[in-house]
Amino acid sequence: MNNIQDLNIKDEVLPIFDFSLNSFTKKKILTILETPLKAKNQIIERQNILKGFVLNKEVLKNYSYTVLYVNEVHYFLNNFKEENLNWKRFLFFGPTADEILTHNKIHQLILFFRRLESTCFSRLNLIHFPEPYRKDLNRILSFLSVFELRKYEYIIREKQLKSKHLKKIVAKISALQVEGKIGTFWDDLFLFESYLSISKTIIDREFIFPVITDKSLVIDDFYHPLIDSPIKNSFTAINNVIVLNGPNMSGKSTFLKSVSLCIYLGNLGLGIPAGNAEIPFCTDFSIGINKRDDILNGYSHFMTEVVNLKDVVLKAADGKRCFVVFDELFSGTNVEDALEICTRTINGVGAYSNSYFLISTHIQELKDLTNESVSTYYLDCELIDNIPTFTYKLKKGWSDIKVGRILFEKEGLNKLLQFN
Repeated sequence: MNNIQDLNIKDEVLPIFDFSLNSFTKKKILTILETPLKAKNQIIERQNILKGFVLNKEVLKNYSYTVLYVNEVHYFLNNFKEENLNWKRFLFFGPTADEILTHNKIHQLILFFRRLESTCFSRLNLIHFPEPYRKDLNRILSFLSVFELRKYEYIIREKQLKSKHLKKIVAKISALQVEGKIGTFWDDLFLFESYLSISKTIIDREFIFPVITDKSLVIDDFYHPLIDSPIKNSFTAINNVIVLNGPNMSGKSTFLKSVSLCIYLGNLGLGIPAGNAEIPFCTDFSIGINKRDDILNGYSHFMTEVVNLKDVVLKAADGKRCFVVFDELFSGTNVEDALEICTRTINGVGAYSNSYFLISTHIQELKDLTNESVSTYYLDCELIDNIPTFTYKLKKGWSDIKVGRILFEKEGLNKLLQFN
């Protein structure tokens, strides 16, 4: 089980990639965002699929339809029963209300599918897609071709759709039902639209596809896409343990969330908000940024961190490739305990070289205890006329600035809290 709730996938990440035309596609996009891939080749294949969409952007830029059409055609095909139609009665006594409805739905189906075929699928340059996904696209084309859409569109436009035509189309639908191809078509179509939606974000926001490596972690000019006018940072991990320090409000949590989002999205095969990147293939994610109690299990902040740490250490020891973030690790216990167990944690997890551990802290004493196997960074803060000014720029090393006392004094609390 991956711990990714602090990335706020549904509320924050999904809206970035969601250009869906219907609820079916939106649900599929969310599934993509919530489901890490299991192998490096799957990541690269999805990258290549999305690159195919980017290269077909001129064909796809006007992909659209009336949402009501897809909902009604979807319901009609998924609930179609030929036995409800009495063709002999239709011929001699005219159609029943259900048969008139069927006539109208087939009319709608032909025009909807014809639009998909003529404006999109028949115009795609399939050579831009990897071979496995070309099969999916050809399956969509094959499904649409069953309905002889150009022919029946002309008949409908000329208002010449007769019972003999309806019988042929109904027979086609029944055959597709028996072969189990209707459900497959919808899965293929909504996955196609999901990739199309994601590719629009990649194009519009100029996201890049990272190089997927075994151990390298280099991200240039990355940022969080929800921040207006973000400060971009560049980051190279020399070691697999990175300790991030700096005063409150310097941007540590935002930095961790930005890095985590890039690593996570990259491992989904998606584009990321950066200028250039090489990121490690990861099998497991544990991203703890927003402090919270686990009410259901009765755990405090501290105990939740202990349990999460044990979980990721066991996975790393089992050979899993973990990406782990702890924001202000063990801040929920006393300073002496926190210093001791943070030191043990930081030095201990370095042994799991296939995993990356990003740990932020306020514990200044850790500066003297970190070693060569640990990289240290801080978010810069400058004191101008004794007033902290945050640059949100990442620098190597350790920050000695303590803004707590400064802000305390600035708010006049030293005077307000004087005692004899």
